[in-house]
Amino acid sequence: MPAESDPQGPVRVDTWIWSVRLTKTRSQAATACRAGHVKVGGERVKPAQPVKIGDEVRVFHAGRERVVTVAKLIRKRVGAPAAAECYVDNSPPPPPREVAIQVPVRDRGAGRPTKRDRRDMEKLQGLQGAAKAERIRGR
Repeated sequence: MPAESDPQGPVRVDTWIWSVRLTKTRSQAATACRAGHVKVGGERVKPAQPVKIGDEVRVFHAGRERVVTVAKLIRKRVGAPAAAECYVDNSPPPPPREVAIQVPVRDRGAGRPTKRDRRDMEKLQGLQGAAKAERIRGR
């Protein structure tokens, strides 16, 4: 039986984030709080900040911002279906995979890239050095 909202008192924000599976470990949740990646009601919070039902919690973790509203207070980590009932997810959808940075792939054992290969890779990635390389080569 999942630990539901306790009349005993408030729940720490790092414990709640870990309990509803927004982070893998409580240590990661506490580190995110200390680094300023967790906001409750628009304010950066410390790990021991109490959270209550109706609070908006913003967590920047794993390169993505999650925006959730607290629906239930829990202290113990529960299964994914039960954890999903404890918050309302208002997060923006993740970017499509096509938009993700495309890294050029070299064949295994092809050796170190030549200067020309490096310039071609920079040109493909649209890096600043590619424009300079173009001017130098006179293309």
